[in-house]
Amino acid sequence: MPDIRLPDGSIRSFDKPVTVHDVAASIGTGLARAALAGRVDGKLVDTSFLIERNADLAIVTDKDADGLDVIRHSTAHLLAYAVKELFPDAQVTIGPVIENGFYYDFSYKRPFTPEDLVAIEKKMSELAKKDIPVERYELPRDEAVAYFKSIGENYKAEIIASIPSDEALSLYREGEFTDLCRGPHVPSTGKLKVFKLMKVAGAYWRGDANNEMLQRIYGTAWSKKEDLEQYLFMLEEAEKRDHRRLGKQLDLFHLQDEAPGMVFWHPKGWTLWQNIEQYMRRTLDAAGYREVRTPMMMDSILWQKSGHWDNYRENMFTTESEKRDYAVKPMNCPGHIQIFNQGLRSYRDLPLRLAEFGSCHRNEPSGALHGIMRVRGFVQDDAHIFCTEDQILPEVRDFNELVMKVYRHFGFDNVSVKLSLRPEKYAGSLEVWDKAENGLREALAACGVEWEELPGEGAFYGPKVEYHIKDALGRSWQCGTVQLDFVLPERLDAEYVAEDNSRKRPVMLHRAILGSLERFIGILIENHAGAFPLWLAPVQMVVMSITEAQADYASSVAESLKKQGFRVELDLRNEKIGYKIREHSLQKLPYQVIVGDKEKADSMVAVRARGEDLGQITLDAFVARLKAEMPKE
Repeated sequence: MPDIRLPDGSIRSFDKPVTVHDVAASIGTGLARAALAGRVDGKLVDTSFLIERNADLAIVTDKDADGLDVIRHSTAHLLAYAVKELFPDAQVTIGPVIENGFYYDFSYKRPFTPEDLVAIEKKMSELAKKDIPVERYELPRDEAVAYFKSIGENYKAEIIASIPSDEALSLYREGEFTDLCRGPHVPSTGKLKVFKLMKVAGAYWRGDANNEMLQRIYGTAWSKKEDLEQYLFMLEEAEKRDHRRLGKQLDLFHLQDEAPGMVFWHPKGWTLWQNIEQYMRRTLDAAGYREVRTPMMMDSILWQKSGHWDNYRENMFTTESEKRDYAVKPMNCPGHIQIFNQGLRSYRDLPLRLAEFGSCHRNEPSGALHGIMRVRGFVQDDAHIFCTEDQILPEVRDFNELVMKVYRHFGFDNVSVKLSLRPEKYAGSLEVWDKAENGLREALAACGVEWEELPGEGAFYGPKVEYHIKDALGRSWQCGTVQLDFVLPERLDAEYVAEDNSRKRPVMLHRAILGSLERFIGILIENHAGAFPLWLAPVQMVVMSITEAQADYASSVAESLKKQGFRVELDLRNEKIGYKIREHSLQKLPYQVIVGDKEKADSMVAVRARGEDLGQITLDAFVARLKAEMPKE
């Protein structure tokens, strides 16, 4: 009979098979009421799961991350149940958990309205309050297909028909509603208390534009009301910080239909861009990188040799000239290998670090485009390090130090590291991939960082380390990467003369810190809500006169500040000073400098920082404050 070992190491023995709920109840009624699922020998299961042999068991409650996923998955089923109650003709399809919530896709004869969402959410609450038991049972595939066809659920029947016939199918029943699902689910609907439906969007069946357009209802679910309120507040704050809205308000950039996924940078936006690019250029130069420039478009033969033509062609823009096929580069690596291949390289040349602010283009689906965060034309702070195998560890270690330094400079102190491993579609041998993955593990361990591993998420030519930064709202953004590649140097015939005069292939490290500059600027806009720190601000200050009598003095103050290297605007308009202050405050400038008769007479300036009146100070004192505020590189 089973002995159950709990997370604290204690063992509970039972004289017959027991469910997860039984074990929880033997520990305490409070735990039994709180149990949402169990983890048996590492596998997540329902509380009704029967344990028949010795096992390790952890009771999952709403305090666990897995518990929140179970709540969200179960709430997706509750949504489908409510829709079927209110709209019996609707057909259900799929309803997975996503970040911060869930969605469910439906086929229905008319679009769901905002009023429908209110009614559905109300019905969900009614069903939850009934505390309806959620029961799991199994059916053979063909019986399951027949059952769903019999109740008019043709999409669900199609899903099941695509599953191998020898695979056991689990179904979950709550009241009058039954759905196909692997589970697990909460034991009853009463566990689902905090949820909200968010919006309706279109989604093609099975993600294929040739199929029917379904209606996707998004929702969010939490274990506590306070968490939901915090999430809704974050969404409201994120809307205020939306880079598309602020980009227009601050006159940074625009996008238009004639160039989908391409950015038109305005003077202020391009000043912001240049601040970032020039800082990165100085940083890379100090770290031993040599900047290069490669062609925007190259013959398809090169892309075939690199493997991109077979593995990435659907994302590439192509053209033809004089009966030759060309591709606009989606990435810079093959071009950098062409530079490496010019002339005979020696082991003494390694490591060779080639950097490029490379302009790339990728044929992203129009539905995936999002402001400047997801575009078709972008610039990467790209670089490739050609090195020997012995140099992998110190180069990755140095890069890790560099990337962390850059993020700190931009104000991002919360950085997480992830290791993306071999994808399903890959180039090269398993032996080479194992070697590359273990090489990155060893290098990360030498950096003294903790990392999470992501199976199947690597690039087709090599595993990669990802750097994720958290912004002011706690959202995570993947920016930097370093990828270890033994494949491309082989495919594109890169080699160097080793110390023993033999010819060897270099190891290639693909690396970026900011990633797409467009996307990184979008992140910065939202992180700072458009109120950039002094060093980044496109316009650092405005000098304003109160009346025409101070025009000459205001002009001399502005000119003096410009000579000190600051980005200054001058406002001599015949407008009330209160109007000017309000107008420039909307531009979120770090400083406003005001001069009236008193300031002119005393050779002083009146200074307003964001939300703070600094009063009258000398120009020298103001400049000293500005210089102290500028970060050291």
